[in-house]
Amino acid sequence: MEERTHDWWPNQLNVKILDQNAHDLGPYGDDFDYAEEFQELDLEEVKADIEDVMTTSQDWWPADYGHYGPLFIRMAWHSAGTYRTSDGRGGASEGAQRLAPLNSWPDNANLDKARRLLLPVKQKYGRNLSWGDLIILAGNVAIESMGAKTVGFAGGREDAFKPDEAVDWGPEDEWEASERFDEDGELQKGLGATVMGLIYVNPEGPDGNPDPEASAENIRESFSRMAMNDEETVALIAGGHTFGKVHGAADPDEHVGPEPEAAPIEAQGLGWESDYGTGKGKDTITSGIEGPWTQAPTQWDTGYLDNLLEYEWAAQKGPGGAWQWIPVDEDLRDSAPDVHDDDERVTPMMLTTDIALKRDPDYREIIERFQDNPMEFGINFAKAWYKLTHRDMGPPERFLGPEVPDEEMVWQDPLPAADYDQIDDADAAHLKEELLSSDLTVQQLVKTAWASASTYRDSDKRGGANGARLRLEPQKSWEVNEPEELTTVLQTLEGIQEEFNSSQSDGTRVSLADLIVLGGSAAVEQAAADAGYDVDVDFEPGRVDASPEQTDVDSFEALKPTVDGFRNYIADDVEEEPERHLVNESELLNLTASEMTALVGGMRTLGATHEDSDLGVFTDEPGTLTNDFFVNLLSMETEWEQSEESEDVYVARDRETGEVEWRGTRLDLIFGSNSRLRAIADVYGSEGEEETFVHDFVDAWEKVMRLDRFDLE
Repeated sequence: MEERTHDWWPNQLNVKILDQNAHDLGPYGDDFDYAEEFQELDLEEVKADIEDVMTTSQDWWPADYGHYGPLFIRMAWHSAGTYRTSDGRGGASEGAQRLAPLNSWPDNANLDKARRLLLPVKQKYGRNLSWGDLIILAGNVAIESMGAKTVGFAGGREDAFKPDEAVDWGPEDEWEASERFDEDGELQKGLGATVMGLIYVNPEGPDGNPDPEASAENIRESFSRMAMNDEETVALIAGGHTFGKVHGAADPDEHVGPEPEAAPIEAQGLGWESDYGTGKGKDTITSGIEGPWTQAPTQWDTGYLDNLLEYEWAAQKGPGGAWQWIPVDEDLRDSAPDVHDDDERVTPMMLTTDIALKRDPDYREIIERFQDNPMEFGINFAKAWYKLTHRDMGPPERFLGPEVPDEEMVWQDPLPAADYDQIDDADAAHLKEELLSSDLTVQQLVKTAWASASTYRDSDKRGGANGARLRLEPQKSWEVNEPEELTTVLQTLEGIQEEFNSSQSDGTRVSLADLIVLGGSAAVEQAAADAGYDVDVDFEPGRVDASPEQTDVDSFEALKPTVDGFRNYIADDVEEEPERHLVNESELLNLTASEMTALVGGMRTLGATHEDSDLGVFTDEPGTLTNDFFVNLLSMETEWEQSEESEDVYVARDRETGEVEWRGTRLDLIFGSNSRLRAIADVYGSEGEEETFVHDFVDAWEKVMRLDRFDLE
């Protein structure tokens, strides 16, 4: 019925994505603790088992060159490579490659075989080893098995058992279509790949045209949206293409069957069955491009760089009907081993995306430097690979296992260790009194705490209040945070912090991060008390203050909201309906529909709106935690109409007098318009349910404030 509902009303707000935050669909039960289970593993034993699988060719899917390493690297890369910085979604952290749609993406063709090869390892270790961790670990073992170094490996990825419905993979309804560029050639906001169903870019070139210069532009845009700079991009491409081959023995359109999700039931989840020759081994068809990059496809060396730079290459159609590049010079002809026959030789090839590295001047400077300095190449590949495969896991404290490197990278948003004693309950109570007796208002305290904590994204575990990065660039200058007022608030908070810390003789200190959250707690308690409710907002000290050196300004810019539905903020350049941003923001905050509704209603009656606007503040007592927002939004004594001042602003007029009673935005009216949200608002707006609302608001508030407290788990 839900799918039919979407068919009937395709523009309906998709509140359903919040349902995935409401319950766990996995088979392990509520008490399952993956961190504890993983720590029981003997990681060396697991790696030995992977190595054994990797070097034991199976007749049902023979290993290229007798080694599955290149296949496992591609599997790991494609699992992690779906990550994008815009919303932190994608990546390897949920083992999502084994679920639709990723399990059936054209770019993931035949990776179903890689996972089946690893099935005995997964079955042996069961709940101690997630697919998410196994896939990445297999990539690491493959790299090490073929002679390269890795920086390390961290476990901690918990498997999902349902696809993430919040991810927007693109607007196209056909595989390998590319309708995601605007008139200026810019990739649609929020996306990372340039083609539907591909991890990054078309290996033949944009729209299948072998244009290296245009391909370089696509590579740079796509990789940058996945958190990689030019040097990291080159290291990954060159390092990855040092291993293995591409498969295009014949035209895939003529010989390859449906992907796993469309395959017949007897295929048991395996797809892309080929009727060309044996359908496997040297007859394998995957991308439609055919051949190895180097003369030693299972060995770490500089063969890729040497071949690319020292020889000229020409574009031509290969046996699979796809554009690829062959060497003009005869020296490379028949210089590489055949994939399965030791007595045969083949000619290396290059992709358009490889030639792009040679033609683009910035990329070329890097590959020439790597060729001259093999050790630098190896180090850069290892670091870029670690970043690629761990970028979506959050801060280092979430990383598990004996191979976690000691070095913390700036992309991990590191935090300093606390070298002081934490405040106790008595200290917290004293500080609350100081905060409430200062010249800061309830609204200022609430908005500051929210601005700090609400940057959190459960997708990649970034953001949040820990670190107090609200006081640093770029967050302190974001329009949504009202920079001028924020500066004033922070100065007052820093004064309270300094006075408290200087008065302590026992080593106790309070961080600004804790004080910001404590201020919000105090304000919520005061607002509830003013409404006649005695509530205690839970507070756990232990947050620390990050330094500017620990904060990657460019990286954090991706967390800047264009819409904050909770503060009723809408930027000028927002094209999509703002309520869709609200639901998306709530999903990233791991909120349910009820928690989102309670938080919006509470923030409005608290008057915690952007620039203290009256938009959505449907109460005569702002700063008091009542259910007035719901009562007045749903009242039939007023009727709503669009304002002349803005298409996003609406006014509620008294039905009898015509006088304007309230002003709101789409972010407010959606709670009366959308049937699911109205059903929740009906409860909170009912007589006798105000106390329920207050406690639900407090619970949701506490949840947001501690989302990034991984140290408490």
